[in-house]
Amino acid sequence: MVGVKEKISRPLAVFDLDGTLADTAHRQRFLESKPRDWDAFFAAAAQDPPLAEGIALARQSAQDCEVVYLTGRPERCRRDTEDWLAAQGLPDGRIWMRRNDDRRPARRTKLEILRRLARNREIRVLVDDDELVCEDAERAGFRVVRARWAAASAALRDAQEREGRT
Repeated sequence: MVGVKEKISRPLAVFDLDGTLADTAHRQRFLESKPRDWDAFFAAAAQDPPLAEGIALARQSAQDCEVVYLTGRPERCRRDTEDWLAAQGLPDGRIWMRRNDDRRPARRTKLEILRRLARNREIRVLVDDDELVCEDAERAGFRVVRARWAAASAALRDAQEREGRT
């Protein structure tokens, strides 16, 4: 059994979900329509196939780090997200989600949470597919692994940056 002190002192490995651990390609169509169908986009997340590279990296990271999840998904998706992570056999870890009414760009919300986490813990790595999040995190001094194993989506990138939805 891991002692409390040992668990607290372990560094954090911070993983994004969409495009990093979860393949969102099947639900991109909901972002390509006008208006965008956000309810359908997030409802379909429960059926996301796992991205093997991200899943393997999260499992490997759990050997030396406490794994936590940092997503732009809104809080209303928490139950589906917890169920999806468990179904993939991913390490247990806290899930940091966007408030339902928070429409700030992902790079702002995620960097804010990273800085908050770094006050009390070493962050060993952030793994994310959003280039703007990665660039801002690197500028702030965080070690970043860019998740480039999923097909990029212009609609999702626009949603992350301009609409603050994921």
